Amino acid sequence: MNSNTATVAHTPEFRTARRINRSLTAGIEKRALRWMAERAPHWVTSDGMTLLGLLAQIGAGFFYALSRYNNAGLVGVIVCIVLNWFGDSMDGTLARVRNQQRPRYGFYVDHMVDILGATAMMCGLGYSGFVHWQVALAMLIAFLLLSAESYLATYTLSCFQMSQGILGPTEIRILLIAGTLALLRSPYATVLGHRALLFDLGGAIAAAVMLAMAVAVVARHTAELYRQEPLG
Repeated sequence: MNSNTATVAHTPEFRTARRINRSLTAGIEKRALRWMAERAPHWVTSDGMTLLGLLAQIGAGFFYALSRYNNAGLVGVIVCIVLNWFGDSMDGTLARVRNQQRPRYGFYVDHMVDILGATAMMCGLGYSGFVHWQVALAMLIAFLLLSAESYLATYTLSCFQMSQGILGPTEIRILLIAGTLALLRSPYATVLGHRALLFDLGGAIAAAVMLAMAVAVVARHTAELYRQEPLG
């Protein structure tokens, strides 16, 4: 063999996972994003949209922290959540419309950005004083567990579940915006005669729902994988 001949390693063909999104807003959101992507100027890139989504989510955490001292920070939170939706939703749509898909790179970077952004936002929310740290951490942990299950299912079942039932990322953003708007009026809620922080109540419910979803999905996917790979 000629010593000058380089050995070329062939990368196995990557199989893109099937994407499933049955959320309430999925249909209209898909059409709106495609309409915007088809008209976006060439200097607007997928990587730029991903970066916008990350910076906006970090910004939301910053403004939540700022709102500890001035409620005007909550307006900044809402603007950042909208920008996060735009960047996070447009990056993949833009790549598909322009036929510039990078499935492994896109999947890895997009979801690392989600994890980093969610961590930054929950830290800011925990510092804001509108929610106790324990509740903010519970929401973050539940989100990370549900995310980890989704990523593992994508690899093992070749199916990327973008929503759980009728709830997807966009619905969660809408609920977060609604809750943040409510904070401008009052950070408290009264339930059965007891006064509690609004985000403590909402956050505890959100964490419990996400944990329940994670348990149910893990059970379903474990049973499905067992059927596909039975012993003997």
